Amino acid sequence: MSLRPLDDLSCPVCHEIFKDPVVLSCSHSFCKSCLQEWWRRKQSRECPCCKRKSSKGDPPRNLALRNLCEAFSQETDQRPPGESGEALCSLHAERLKLFCLDHQEPVCVVCRDSRLHNNHRFRPIDEAALEQREELQKVLKPQQERVKELQQVRGDWDQTAKHLKVQAVNTESRIKGEFKKLYSFLKEEEEARISALRDEEERKSREMREKIEGLNREIAALSETIRAAEKELRAEDIPFLQNYKTAVKRAQQRPLLKDPELVSGALIDEAKHLGNLSFNIWNKMKRVVSYSPVILDPNTADPELILSDDLTSVRSGERLQFPKNPKRTKFSCSVLSSEGFSAGTHSWEVAVGANKDWELGVLGEHTQKDGRLQSRLWRIMFSNSTFTAFSTTGSEKDLPVKIQPQTIRVDLDFDGGKLSFFDVDTNTHIHTFTHTFTDTVFPYIYTESPLPVKVLPAKICVMVEKHGQKSSRKSSPS
Repeated sequence: MSLRPLDDLSCPVCHEIFKDPVVLSCSHSFCKSCLQEWWRRKQSRECPCCKRKSSKGDPPRNLALRNLCEAFSQETDQRPPGESGEALCSLHAERLKLFCLDHQEPVCVVCRDSRLHNNHRFRPIDEAALEQREELQKVLKPQQERVKELQQVRGDWDQTAKHLKVQAVNTESRIKGEFKKLYSFLKEEEEARISALRDEEERKSREMREKIEGLNREIAALSETIRAAEKELRAEDIPFLQNYKTAVKRAQQRPLLKDPELVSGALIDEAKHLGNLSFNIWNKMKRVVSYSPVILDPNTADPELILSDDLTSVRSGERLQFPKNPKRTKFSCSVLSSEGFSAGTHSWEVAVGANKDWELGVLGEHTQKDGRLQSRLWRIMFSNSTFTAFSTTGSEKDLPVKIQPQTIRVDLDFDGGKLSFFDVDTNTHIHTFTHTFTDTVFPYIYTESPLPVKVLPAKICVMVEKHGQKSSRKSSPS
């Protein structure tokens, strides 16, 4: 029998099954002995429930209620021990109807009057269960929100893992394309390069799987904790209160980890496999190859930019779908080189051709006092037939360039604190920034045009030994 019908068969005074019940004119029923004792103590014939005065000193018996109570008692007596579905006090074998707030445990009415619970505070079982259910739900709320956050992170990481696979396939295809030019000489070298790529793919894929598996374990553990607590929430009041401490402790013992982060090196390092590939092969084969002083890093490129297979040319195109990437620059329609400069002098030439919307320069990072990173940029820009120079450390100004250059040379003197731009075709100085560089800077290209902006290969000077003498032979890129 459920708890509510059982309460309907209980005397409001003694909280036990009615014995010889009587009914007052107000329709409330009580055990006859309980009512008489109540009147004796109060010295008044008032109803213990509604306080209404009774005109009769000997109220009539409630025969229907008595029959119900006797039928219930007989049914309960016939059940095997432990199958009545009713939780009993282990000390007094009485029903657990109260909850001791001081001891945080269900008790019977006899316990309430015992010395063990002297001056303690009590609540009815249903009230106590409601209060503590609310407390447990408060404990569970951050756990539930954390699961949602981790599921979102897992979605981002799943997308990264898929993109990593695509990168590996595309990079392998490009590598094979390069090796076809020299395949008759370089079969062994090709196999070595592919093996290095696959090793990296396997290692980074394994690391990504481990991260995702770790995230899945964390989500599963939190979900299991939540399911266990939710199961307790659905339990009957008595079992719930009996297991409440354990449920709360189990929920609180599950720590909330810091926000998971995906390191910038999680993706395939395409620049390592593709950058200066021909030059590195030529260094072994002693054949003429192309060498680019700047290799563009696809992992820093805006999704609206398309890079050439050799990572030296960039143009604007159809927006591509990429996962979140910490290496991507905050400037839209831009891409950085795969390597930065932190000392020395460096020079590279960029063919802009007929492109009507481009920017060239260097980008660096610098740490603010509050620990946040703010990008620093030095660049010249051609847009709307106008040349301008801009830096985050200064202001923007127009440049007096009358003829649109086709090729720009960028000279960086890191130690001398100068960044200069020249028109290669006319050997004309365009602009020079002066700044004390302290952090690594990366060559920077911006374009919103479908016409490519290309980093030109550098001329290579090869030292050869002939008849015991050294001579220099300049070799231009093919």
